[in-house]
Amino acid sequence: MDKLKNSGFYKLRFFITPEEFKSLLQLLEHRQVQFYRTNSARTEHDYNQVYETYQTFYQYYVAGEKKNDVHPFFVYSISVASDEESSGFFVRNEDISFPYHGQWAEDELPCIMLSFPKGFQVDLEDEKGKYYIYEDIRDHKPLTYALFNEIRDSIKKITKLLRFSAHDADAMKEQKPSVRISQDAMNELSQSWIFSKYGLVIHGK
Repeated sequence: MDKLKNSGFYKLRFFITPEEFKSLLQLLEHRQVQFYRTNSARTEHDYNQVYETYQTFYQYYVAGEKKNDVHPFFVYSISVASDEESSGFFVRNEDISFPYHGQWAEDELPCIMLSFPKGFQVDLEDEKGKYYIYEDIRDHKPLTYALFNEIRDSIKKITKLLRFSAHDADAMKEQKPSVRISQDAMNELSQSWIFSKYGLVIHGK
């Protein structure tokens, strides 16, 4: 049995301003989703706490000076429950590496990754014993998949692919991460300490 079928995740990586992020939260609030920290206690955060956590994460990277005493993170499991089905997404910050004079820079650019599994585990049993397969999540959780698409489309409407140049071994080289960024976030990030420190040049300003 092919367990790799329907494996993996639907993903979207992005970087937007806190105000733009707030519009996403409003979209989720209408669906009454819940946010949980990924600690052992699964601490629930309300929308204001989620917004403040994102704002802290965002401000660290767009600030004019680096704060050495803090390195914020943004990690949540998002629970989507309704009368018809219950499922969820996962959202966490990721780092975008870039070259700096022949090696990787010690600092990295930020993004947020939203992910949703492609497979739904189905437990089966035959004469050899128990086993499982992954079936298409869209068949089992169509409402959650539709919400994921709605969020993804909302982000895509206000963003474009991040393109910037960095100092490679002997010349400036264009970087093409699979990350989407909004115009306002691009403007602020281009004035940040990390762009200044490494002489990065944003494209499409």
